[in-house]
Amino acid sequence: MQGKIIKGIAGFYYVQVGEKVYQCRAKGIFRNKKVKPLVGDNVEIDILDEADQEGNLVKILPRSNELIRPAVSNVDQALVIFAAKNPNPNYNLLDRFLMMMEKQDVPVIVCFNKVDLAKEKDLKLLEKVYENCGHLVKFISVKEEEGIDEIRGLTHGKTTVLAGPSGVGKSSLMNLLQPDAKMETGEVSEKIKRGRHTTRHSELICIEEDTFVLDTPGFSSLFIHMFEEEEIKDYFQEFAQYEDQCRFQGCSHTHEPDCGVKKALEEGKISQIRYDNYVNIYTELKEKRKW
Repeated sequence: MQGKIIKGIAGFYYVQVGEKVYQCRAKGIFRNKKVKPLVGDNVEIDILDEADQEGNLVKILPRSNELIRPAVSNVDQALVIFAAKNPNPNYNLLDRFLMMMEKQDVPVIVCFNKVDLAKEKDLKLLEKVYENCGHLVKFISVKEEEGIDEIRGLTHGKTTVLAGPSGVGKSSLMNLLQPDAKMETGEVSEKIKRGRHTTRHSELICIEEDTFVLDTPGFSSLFIHMFEEEEIKDYFQEFAQYEDQCRFQGCSHTHEPDCGVKKALEEGKISQIRYDNYVNIYTELKEKRKW
């Protein structure tokens, strides 16, 4: 019998088959082959007890993709949520996430929630910073239910991984998209302006037929050890159109003279925030390689 893993907790995998969900254990063959079942996997199961809806996971069907962080499979796109205010967006963290998704060939929708709390100038800045990043950028208010219908349209017929830091409204958005999900929501701590983790595991939730959203635990940091510093510039798509103006081939856009990217930065064609994040990530990787 074929189904899809919608949740994995403490060695159990919950497999949805039609309207039913079976609690399954993975057979030892997966451990022997060092293959770990992932939320989002299409699988074959043997039914052990129909009354108690228990089974064994016997086969993982081929994956269209497999993400490292969050560890999920078979996704069509990522909807990355950051707050426009409370907490203020961590641009560096967002840029790292965009890099990770691009490296894994996953299209991204950048979504800023809590626009009802932000001033117009804050929203204009966000729009300017990410207008040329190569990803779709949307502004919503979960509290005011503003922009939610557009998000429904963008997720329709797809499997979307929902990701972002804690406290930005991911679970609240999920509750709007699928009220039956009844996700636990957490307030933002006034002291540290950071959300409390309310989603503790990745879970695939059916919004409607052929439409799934994968809710994932919030993250507060992302390590990017799988990158080489020379490739970082390729993930800042707004640099590309100016690179042929660099004097040196393979210019890193950090210290070289006659750099087309730095010239575009001076002329305001490239966001200072994005450029500073690029230099920060580039330097971090370069320093790590020394060790």
